[in-house]
Amino acid sequence: MAIFELVIALLLVGAVLALWADKIGVPYPALLALAGAALALIPGTPQVMLDPELALALFVAPVLLDAAYDASPRDLKQNLIAVSSLALLVVGVTIAAVAVIARLFVPGMSWAAAVALGAIVAPPDASAATAVLRRLRPPHRLVVILQGESLFNDAGALLVYRVAVAAATGGVLSHWSVAPMFVLTCGGGVVLGVVLARFYMWLTTHVDDIPIWVLLQFIGTFAVWMLADRLGLSAIITVISYAMTLARRAPMRSDARHRISSYAVWDVAVFVLNVLAFVLIGLQLRGILTRMRGSDWHTYLMCALGVCATVVLVRIVWVMAYNTIARWSARQVGSRRRRFMTMPTVGGGLVISWCGMRGIVTLAAALALPDGPPSTAFPYRDLIILCAFCVVLSTLVVQGMTLRPLIEWLGLKDDGTVDREVRVARAETARAALRILEGQESVPSVDELRRQYETRIRLGEAPLPDGSTAGSGAGLSDLQRRAIAAQRQALMDLRARAVIGDDAFHAAEEEIDLLELAADERIRPQV
Repeated sequence: MAIFELVIALLLVGAVLALWADKIGVPYPALLALAGAALALIPGTPQVMLDPELALALFVAPVLLDAAYDASPRDLKQNLIAVSSLALLVVGVTIAAVAVIARLFVPGMSWAAAVALGAIVAPPDASAATAVLRRLRPPHRLVVILQGESLFNDAGALLVYRVAVAAATGGVLSHWSVAPMFVLTCGGGVVLGVVLARFYMWLTTHVDDIPIWVLLQFIGTFAVWMLADRLGLSAIITVISYAMTLARRAPMRSDARHRISSYAVWDVAVFVLNVLAFVLIGLQLRGILTRMRGSDWHTYLMCALGVCATVVLVRIVWVMAYNTIARWSARQVGSRRRRFMTMPTVGGGLVISWCGMRGIVTLAAALALPDGPPSTAFPYRDLIILCAFCVVLSTLVVQGMTLRPLIEWLGLKDDGTVDREVRVARAETARAALRILEGQESVPSVDELRRQYETRIRLGEAPLPDGSTAGSGAGLSDLQRRAIAAQRQALMDLRARAVIGDDAFHAAEEEIDLLELAADERIRPQV
């Protein structure tokens, strides 16, 4: 009961901190990290142990699906080199550098344990950065690169993590089997994700009850993760593939009420998981602090500081070097970017290099290290957890709280990419609705509906305030449903033809959802 009361109280504290973070313009995980550190210093807090096999599935799977569902394959393809550089090369260099630094401070640590530490702290979590970036609206390319990095860096880092943990705990692994295993686990994960997404859509075709529909989404997410893990495939890649496939098929299979309810539940779930991750790591740290001997403090502290400095410096050096080469290449051969996509700038490179905040994936991977008696526990587990939390705390607090002033100082402004595409989507979907109304009898209710869609066209071609009002009339219900269905199909076609990206797609989809809900209100019989 004490644990339950503590969790409820900390969820309340997390909600208050999130509101405060929103007002002062900092990512709420930064304040959660400070709360977790404070929790570790409170005497008498209970020690909570989490099943290592549960940690990654519980904390990573829902957060990853939520991010992958909103990802734009078109925008990722346009920035593939930059995303790949961050998601693969920077992660690999960071793992190697952290392993060397850890061995330098703790010579007794095996290379396998040191590599596991590097894999834990290597992947940044872009959710904290994008929470600030979306408020400040920098160039769209920066947000796309950070979102793409956060999706795919976890896959490589956690694969190295699995290999290192197996080696450190006595597993046998041939050096020649790593590369084929990487190809098999990632490629197999892509195929499995697509297949499971199609199966899920077929299975839930006739589920109309909203609570059951949302519950099945969570069950499906965890089932996909566990199945991929049991088959030895990359659970990260499988969930990403699963989510992206659903994002292409689900919009035409669900209505506004289901979608809006689902988004609200997922937002709450991701927030609760972030709070619980920082609570659990704080409770684990309390046990570590009580077990540390006086002679350990200096070694543990110096190692943690060295690891923190390494992850920050490696990212800054790599990003700014890549940025310089990219700008030089652009001057030599010219830009081949598609319309609206800006080329790298010094300011953009500084922002991306400063957006290396670590978050829930690092915490979950640290919590997932095998625990138990000294004979079976992961070697240097306490040190690794302490280093992981220090990296999360320092990057979230230092970088997270200074990101907004940095962007304002650099003067980076929104390039209008998403707004332009939203206007295109708004106009095209309204034209699709007007085609449904062609040939309809001229009655007040239908004429009012025509005026509303004509207003949306003007709003799409020139950003004007939408002054449309509601109307009602007999027989209007079916007409409105057909008009909304035509808009959804037109919106899907725009995304399929890569005329708009997923950010614009979801913004326009939300507008159509609101029109659908408003249509239900308009056609309600008057009593």
